[in-house]
Amino acid sequence: MKSIKSLIHRYIFSNELSLDARILNMVCAFGLAAAVAATAARIIEKAPPIAMLAMAAMFVFIIGLLIVSNRFKLYKIGIWISLISLGDVLFPVIYFTNGGINSGMAAYFVLSMVIIFLLSRGKSCVVILIPHIIIILACYFIGYRYPDLIRPVSTFQLYVDTIQSLLVTGFFIGFVIKFQSRIYNDEKQKVEITGRELARQDQLLHVINEAATLLLASDANTFKAALDTSMEMMARCVDVDRIHVWRNQIEGEQMSYSIVYGWAASPELKQEKMSFLYNQSFPDWAAKLFAGQCIGGPLTSLSKTEQERLGPYGVRSILVVPLFLQHSFWGFVSFDDCRNDRDFPEAEVGILRSGGMLIANAILRFEMTENLIQAREEALSSTKAKGDFLANMSHEMRTPMNAIIGMTNIAKSSADPEKKDYCLSKIEDASNHLLGVINDVLDMSKIEANKFELSFTEFNFEKILQRVVNVNNFRVDEKEQNFTVKLDKNIPRTLIGDDQRLAQVITNLLSNAIKFTPQHGSIQLSTFFEKEENGVCTIRIEVRDSGIGISEEQQRKLFTSFEQADSNTSRRFGGTGLGLAISKRIVEMMDGHIWIVSELDKGSTFAFTIQAKRGSEKNGLLRPGINWKNVRLLAVDDDSDIRSYFLDVAQQLGLRCDTAAGGIEALAMVEQKGSYDIYFVDWKMPGMDGVEFSRRVKERSSGTSGVSQPESVVIMISAAEWSTVMDEARRAGVDKFLSKPLFPSAIADCINECLGAENVLAENQQPGQIDRFEGSHLLLAEDIDINREIVLALLEPTAIVIDTAENGREAVERFSQNPDKYDMIFMDIQMPEMDGYEATRRIRALDNKRAKEIPIIAMTANVFREDIERCLEAGMNGHVGKPLAMDEVLTKLRTYLR
Repeated sequence: MKSIKSLIHRYIFSNELSLDARILNMVCAFGLAAAVAATAARIIEKAPPIAMLAMAAMFVFIIGLLIVSNRFKLYKIGIWISLISLGDVLFPVIYFTNGGINSGMAAYFVLSMVIIFLLSRGKSCVVILIPHIIIILACYFIGYRYPDLIRPVSTFQLYVDTIQSLLVTGFFIGFVIKFQSRIYNDEKQKVEITGRELARQDQLLHVINEAATLLLASDANTFKAALDTSMEMMARCVDVDRIHVWRNQIEGEQMSYSIVYGWAASPELKQEKMSFLYNQSFPDWAAKLFAGQCIGGPLTSLSKTEQERLGPYGVRSILVVPLFLQHSFWGFVSFDDCRNDRDFPEAEVGILRSGGMLIANAILRFEMTENLIQAREEALSSTKAKGDFLANMSHEMRTPMNAIIGMTNIAKSSADPEKKDYCLSKIEDASNHLLGVINDVLDMSKIEANKFELSFTEFNFEKILQRVVNVNNFRVDEKEQNFTVKLDKNIPRTLIGDDQRLAQVITNLLSNAIKFTPQHGSIQLSTFFEKEENGVCTIRIEVRDSGIGISEEQQRKLFTSFEQADSNTSRRFGGTGLGLAISKRIVEMMDGHIWIVSELDKGSTFAFTIQAKRGSEKNGLLRPGINWKNVRLLAVDDDSDIRSYFLDVAQQLGLRCDTAAGGIEALAMVEQKGSYDIYFVDWKMPGMDGVEFSRRVKERSSGTSGVSQPESVVIMISAAEWSTVMDEARRAGVDKFLSKPLFPSAIADCINECLGAENVLAENQQPGQIDRFEGSHLLLAEDIDINREIVLALLEPTAIVIDTAENGREAVERFSQNPDKYDMIFMDIQMPEMDGYEATRRIRALDNKRAKEIPIIAMTANVFREDIERCLEAGMNGHVGKPLAMDEVLTKLRTYLR
């Protein structure tokens, strides 16, 4: 019974079939029912076998018609076949074989007419109906005129046939009425549903239009409120609890999606800052959405993976609509129903797709507007900053220039040698300051042009710190600041990196700390070894001061080009405002980062990290040739930290060391333990100072105290300049001076030198000691008189012979005339008639062995990386930048003349 109901619903009442198909199937079904009734009647009548065969043929015909018409969708052909068979074939056959007019043919006549009107319409109805009526009339006429042609049947058969025909006709007409009522109600319901859907679609379209108006009318201040209102209107209209806009992103080689904006009916449903990978959360979504397919329906209709992912977020039904902007898959918008299991109508999906595109475009428009506003503000800020920078730079350049010009005039008009020396000293200071300003501008220009590069070499980390400290010590001494250095002993002695740029960063931070820390303030330079991975060390360097401090607002601008913490900072303290921006770039190129911790009036801590490879292990700090186990040291200082530092350094060096807190205690230790080989003595100590203690030790060593002792070495340590204590210390017998803050290598160098170990390396050479190059001949190509004069004057103490040429052509001629005369050539780049590049190429092209070998060094103000590379490409061996650094010039001479 269930199967019959299922078939009736599928082939007669299903809305998926056309009306013609449903009517044809209904007629055929009743045809089968009529055939069943007729067969039953024939059995009751005990009809002959021929009649039973006719019933069987009818069964086969009707079933075959049902199968063919439904299988191949040939409903129109099936209707024509059934009508012709029923009206023009079946009716005459039944009429003449089943009793004629006395049988139930009247009822069949009515049934056939009803079927024709059901199955046909328009002209086809007329075409079928007229022949059928004619055939019926003809059958009745023939039966009336020729009754013998009608097969006689018994009265019982007539009664049975009449009852059967009336029942079949009545049931059929009743079912047709029921069927039409069902169709009418279904269609009426469809119309009502369609009406409601159209009304809802119209309302949704109205909401979308209203949202578009809101979003287009919004500005940067009202956009988020307008977007929130628009999404809420859409959500209320389609009865969902949550809307999220998701944007695609590429993470490495994988695509992810994250929320850019969302709305929820209640706070507990809201989700923010969520991001997922497609291949981890919904592996099939990317392909479907990229193809433009929507994903949705009740959660129970989705895959198990989707149910597991969406269930925890309270989703009962979902609609996911892909968004395409500028012909690319931008992301998608999701509509979540957390209360009902339902499908989203196709018509609504199309409108919601438009709504999602509207929201996505609005978000992009807002972001573009925000970016434009931000870019405009940054441009205005940058323009103002550069304007302030130019004004400040003018001050920074004019101030030392004023000093240079003023001191030059004073020196020219003065006959006092001491006054002239004083003026020259001030000119040197002002010139170095001006060169620092110019270097900052050049570095910043290289950064802006993306031409800033690092030059890696192996360097001694401690020597870098020592060099930086020595450069800044005099300024610390001027302000009488307390300056300490803490060196982490775990940091490798040698590292591979750009030592010059590292020193530049530390110098910048240290000079800022000195500048912004008041008189008698404290400054600490600390280094830390953080970690080492695969031979790459992470080093942290901190500069802490007790200066004026920096507010949070000012901190945000510190590392920006052309910015200073405050607009009046340059007026109060000077500076270009470029140092920290340059330092930040250098640190980032060293795979580190830089930051600040500061409060107003509570000092500042600038810190940065760098990554550098561990250098090759070298020999210890102490030179070979001495039994260092027998060497005894005594450190005398009232500062307990300094005493602990000496003990730590001595332990590292493998030396025996005692300490004393003052001169009196130290003398008592000498009396008790005997003389020491080396004394490290602080200058200023309470009670007996370092000078008096040194005098007592020297008297004891020389025997003037009545006791003759082996000669000891006294090294005075102090944060003050050596010139301050030199005369008094020399008279007391002090052998050497060591400046604070102390470094292990500096202590080791003093010990090596004092105890007769092999000479300290050239990098520790005493100031004022100049190399000599007797017998060497140099050719200098320089077009500017004053520059030639400077080089000749600087190199005069080296005893090197120098010939000059005023341009590249003259340099080529001089070398061509006597190539074996010259040992080296210094070549300017920008010269009249022939520049340095062409002159070098001409010399290298000469058919002479010496032309191929002679060292040619560029001596030029063109100092960018590309300038140096161009010099090397032209055939030069090296590069020296102007203004000339004597140490760099001497290094080149040592390299190529020895």
